[in-house]
Amino acid sequence: MRFVVLGAGGVGGYYGALLARAGHEVTFLARGAHLDAIREHGLRVRAPDGGFVVRAPATDDADALPAADVALVAVKSYSLPGIAPVAARLAVGGATIVPLLNGVDAAERLASLGVPRGAILGGVTYLSAARVEPGVIERRSPFQRVLVGELGGGASERAERIAGALRDAGVDAQAVADIDVELWRKLASLASLAAACGLARAPIGVVRERPLGRLLLERLVGEVAAVARASGVGLPAGEEVRALEWLLTLPAELRPSYLLDLEAGGATELDILSGAVSRIGREVGVATPVHDTATAALR
Repeated sequence: MRFVVLGAGGVGGYYGALLARAGHEVTFLARGAHLDAIREHGLRVRAPDGGFVVRAPATDDADALPAADVALVAVKSYSLPGIAPVAARLAVGGATIVPLLNGVDAAERLASLGVPRGAILGGVTYLSAARVEPGVIERRSPFQRVLVGELGGGASERAERIAGALRDAGVDAQAVADIDVELWRKLASLASLAAACGLARAPIGVVRERPLGRLLLERLVGEVAAVARASGVGLPAGEEVRALEWLLTLPAELRPSYLLDLEAGGATELDILSGAVSRIGREVGVATPVHDTATAALR
């Protein structure tokens, strides 16, 4: 298959490299020293199970991107307005657009920014990966999971085909019938992790060790689940327990990407994490006092 990767950082660079290694045609949209390094040395991947190097076309000229079967959108959520016109052009050319972003509304935001809604699949990824230097991607998590699905629900041949390509490349990938459930399931864990570590300015282990740390995490998770269900999303019973158990078993030293962005003093994804929980909660009449506090304090 022909893939274009819009955003060659940790997520996009890693999955794009796997796909290229598996024999797919992959073109990266990158810039600056990262682009120069990919062109000169290839894209280097470090991972717990070994490293590798792939050589694939890369450009900083969006107009030079080739037609594609699939475009993976892997920028930060605050960069969507800038990348949406590129995704829209690729969609008009026949590409399926798969956003692998945090939050629950990336697909809807792309549609509102001019990407044909019928060209978009919902996407969720579980991966800890980062660009550690120009041309070098490091996967830190033992897991590498991708879920894709139609925005309106149900099975589709294109979702199965994309999941199959990722599986063949070594990813734990699956086409799912209800992508909304998966998006909110991830948000319950991720927004809670980001809020707790952001408020504490500390890794998750420090939060858990505090006398009220577990209660904080429990309340954060519960608020997200309540908002999801009030929004009509069919989160399964016991989802709060699953999300809390995940948070309690994370490595103590883990610092979520939100905390790293916060400490760096640049843009963060607060608006699509606790900010989204707070906003949607008001829309559906569900109180979210802890996520409200995180949104107010961290902004």
